[in-house]
Amino acid sequence: MPIYAYRCSQCGFEKDVLQKMSDPPLTVCPECHQETFAKQLTAAGFQLKGSGWYQTDFKNTPAPKTETPPCQGGSGACACAAEST
Repeated sequence: MPIYAYRCSQCGFEKDVLQKMSDPPLTVCPECHQETFAKQLTAAGFQLKGSGWYQTDFKNTPAPKTETPPCQGGSGACACAAEST
């Protein structure tokens, strides 16, 4: 069951409510008893579990390696080229 965030536009009272998706939305504020209690738009919080595409394709993808190239024998821009001249 999802948790919905509610807020009263009259008194500012806020509450998180565990409801079924099929339950009607609450409208009466439990604090001031006005019909100004409404759902807030919030970010979804979920976690991917199991062996689906996330586990196999993206979770353990290594970061690209950024190795410095080896010395070019004095012809490249490495530090040893400046030392040998």
